[in-house]
Amino acid sequence: MAYSVARATLGLTEPKKIDPPKISFAAKEIDLVEWKGDLLAVGVTERDMAKDENSKFKNLILQKLDSHLRGLLSEASSEEDFTGKCGQSIVLRLPGLGSKRVSLIGLELAAARVIYRSFGEAVSTAAKSVQASSVAITLASLEGIPAELKLSAASAIATGDVLGTFDDNRFKSESKQPALKSVDILGLGSGPELEKKLKYAGDVCSGIIFGKELVNAPANVLTPGVLADEASRIASEYSDVLSAKILDVEQCKELKMGSYLGVAAASANPPHFIHLCYKPPSGEVKTKLALVGKGLTFDSGGYNIKTGPGCSIEFMKFDMGGSAAVLGAAKALGQIKPAGVEVHFIVAACENMISGTGMRPGDIVTASNGKTIEVNNTDAEGRLTLADALVYACNQGVNKIVDLATLTGACVVALGPSIAGIFTPSDELANEVLGASEASGEKLWRMPMEESYWESMKSGVADMVNTGGRQGGAINAALFLKQFVDEKVQWMHIDMAGPVWDDKNKTATGFGVSTMVEWVLKSSS
Repeated sequence: MAYSVARATLGLTEPKKIDPPKISFAAKEIDLVEWKGDLLAVGVTERDMAKDENSKFKNLILQKLDSHLRGLLSEASSEEDFTGKCGQSIVLRLPGLGSKRVSLIGLELAAARVIYRSFGEAVSTAAKSVQASSVAITLASLEGIPAELKLSAASAIATGDVLGTFDDNRFKSESKQPALKSVDILGLGSGPELEKKLKYAGDVCSGIIFGKELVNAPANVLTPGVLADEASRIASEYSDVLSAKILDVEQCKELKMGSYLGVAAASANPPHFIHLCYKPPSGEVKTKLALVGKGLTFDSGGYNIKTGPGCSIEFMKFDMGGSAAVLGAAKALGQIKPAGVEVHFIVAACENMISGTGMRPGDIVTASNGKTIEVNNTDAEGRLTLADALVYACNQGVNKIVDLATLTGACVVALGPSIAGIFTPSDELANEVLGASEASGEKLWRMPMEESYWESMKSGVADMVNTGGRQGGAINAALFLKQFVDEKVQWMHIDMAGPVWDDKNKTATGFGVSTMVEWVLKSSS
């Protein structure tokens, strides 16, 4: 499918084609001292590192390793001052085992999915440091872990390992391919149930990596047209279950999307309205869901231009993080193929720029449900695009909608950089999505929908303004979006402005993909 602006040539930048890490996982029940390969990684807690009066490990697995190494493990860990504290790790080259090296990696005592995922990421860091191509992973404390928890621990470790191995080097002049090719998970079970869990982890990781690549791509490469191309490519890759419809400006005008088109009007790159639809390969559809993602491939702020320190204009390529989560979930679900559920993935993609054709402060735009909006701030543009996307989603006959958006700085002030705020009038939907986030390890916090705050959103000349006062900004934004959702449809808004970006590592996180996939799967069953 060709678009009027297929790829921006600004800066002559083209991303290199880099394949995501291909790691084969196997679950094995073999003696870890007999395992042969490059690196044996053992997850330990401070309790596991306890020693008796003879400086011997009390933990049976560490005891066994140490006796094969004639006490060298105990000696080396003491010399390195390794106590098993969370975040600590050592890699040792010791003779006497099948593996060339042993790594001890500190874990928290709590047995939570997020901890096992972090452990998997730490293993990938250790593997990179020694260019290991084959790795075995085990936990020092396996007694007492129930079978179901072992399954989810193995899946979380595999997820962390794949995501930790992935480096987005598409825009670097020189880049290394990761050496890691195979991972054996020891002592956490084996058989078809575990293999299914590991396949699921791989499918979700491919969606997260795709989402990360979309957010990391700069705005001179990822235009609205290119985002639409990427969405169409996913649909053709999984054409047995996914179909794509891309609407151009004229088709959006026919649907009266004045709110979305008002935002898009200033850019030389035309808007593209993306609609992917997942239908199960067989069987009856019991529920219809929609995932709506904010898709601002760049946000200058418009005439209310982002200026001054802390305005983050240089990060505004990530203002399409919601659409990345939605399309990443589509990619994962295209591989998982859940039964009984139909899912609509909707993105109103555009740029918020400045030009003589652009929207001005004080303009009034009319959304596709007929409601009028006085634009008192052109930098509150995401909600204007989502307004028409939400109306469109309701018109697909769905039962439930979740929208994901990097919507407000106010939500980052309230919840910090690693927690997304969720807003919904539905307790049922809140419980479903919070349950999915517990399984995925992503952090969400339910915020109030304080109806009395709507007073600040009233206009003297239109139905509403697009921003209220400074106080309660994330709540006002959610109340605005609610005006465009059919009362019969359960709806949730996720403000993910904080967790979309990892400031320490200067990269996208892929936030939202795994929670949305978990939610769709729970809805399908």
